[in-house]
Amino acid sequence: MTTRRKFIQQATVAATGSILLPTPSFGSIFTPKATSVIIIGAGFAGLAAAYKLKQRNINCIVLESRSRVGGRVFSHSIDSNLVIELGAEWVGNSHTRIQELCGELGLELQNNQFDSHLIYKGQYSPAGTWDYSDSWNKTMTRLLENYAHLSEKDKLVMDKMDWWRYLVNNGCDGRDLDIRELLDSTDFGESIRQVSSFAALAEYAESSEKNEMDLKIKGGNGMLAERLAEKIGKEKILLKHTVTKIVQEGSTVKVYCDNGQFFEADKLICTIPTFAMSKIDWQPGLPTEKISAINELQYARINKHALLFNERFWKDESFDMVTDQSPHYFYHATKNQKSNKGVLISYTIGEKAAVVANQSDAWNAKAIAETLNPHFGNVANKLSSQTNYYWGNDSYSKGAYALYGKDQWFRVMPILKEPFLHTHFAGEHLADWQGFMEGAINTGEEAADMV
Repeated sequence: MTTRRKFIQQATVAATGSILLPTPSFGSIFTPKATSVIIIGAGFAGLAAAYKLKQRNINCIVLESRSRVGGRVFSHSIDSNLVIELGAEWVGNSHTRIQELCGELGLELQNNQFDSHLIYKGQYSPAGTWDYSDSWNKTMTRLLENYAHLSEKDKLVMDKMDWWRYLVNNGCDGRDLDIRELLDSTDFGESIRQVSSFAALAEYAESSEKNEMDLKIKGGNGMLAERLAEKIGKEKILLKHTVTKIVQEGSTVKVYCDNGQFFEADKLICTIPTFAMSKIDWQPGLPTEKISAINELQYARINKHALLFNERFWKDESFDMVTDQSPHYFYHATKNQKSNKGVLISYTIGEKAAVVANQSDAWNAKAIAETLNPHFGNVANKLSSQTNYYWGNDSYSKGAYALYGKDQWFRVMPILKEPFLHTHFAGEHLADWQGFMEGAINTGEEAADMV
């Protein structure tokens, strides 16, 4: 079967043309010993690249804007012995590289699969008591099986159609379509009317049974970032270093930071999200096609609202629930963590996320209680504390992960992948599937191979 990775590797797009951007002024410049490779970003792509270079005895340095490593992997201690993920959550059963790294670095992976409950039109259905119609299940099975036989022309045609339209054209309607919108939009972070039908079908056809929502690192996914940083050498990872200008001339790359520091190397690996990339003064300027691709790619608006309850009233440790109400999706975020207390995360996407993020804790607690109360009783008196993070307002990404819309997978991604002079690019936005740590790691290692 030709997977998305195999197909995209065959695509070649010539990126030409350039523009010059304004040059900012700098204060004092500190010039350390020149490094062989500069890596921008200490998320999983940057750390994976640095770790691979370190294993090959290639000198590198990592520049990171945040005050921590991990990027959009954001583990948070919400209670003395409870850790939740405000960023990337799941390791899939098919995510072999991150599993290998966890084994190598002594990190335990725990089952994090859920059994989905449903609230639809005011009716609560426990896990195992609801499903799509028989006719739609048969149709969807056929579509997934036929994916392996799609021609390259078929894939290009599908990429120009959104997932909602593709489902409708194949007979999905009524309740089936409503529930697909609710469930699938949690995977992509926006409405299925905004997602390439090829990208969507490929993800479902190539993923594990639970759509890669299988495992999580014990102690928090951020543990892997910390272990990688230790192996790389924390002295090689400079936090609070925001890159403002990149000059590529002759055989070298010069990188300038907002704190006045300056670095020079032979090669550069840029692993940051496209929003952050667009804020850098590239000299010479990036090709016109790459600038257009950067400006065109959107990132999913996702809000995670974590609620710490003094008891796990949902009873089922593998509890998650999709609803057609404002909270949208709930899941048990402290599975496998022993405590009387527990955390439900209310996960919202797109416009719902933007609305929820602007409200107070009191407003969110009331809205969530109104959704849960008819089916789980009075939960408001069990609520201990709340934590919220809206990725749509994140200073560096302005979204949780990349979202490939109509006519973007085969047209935009190859341009974003294309190296520019001494610079190679990596990040989850260039991976087979968006939003997974595995993809970030894969692209970081691939960039390290290229340099």
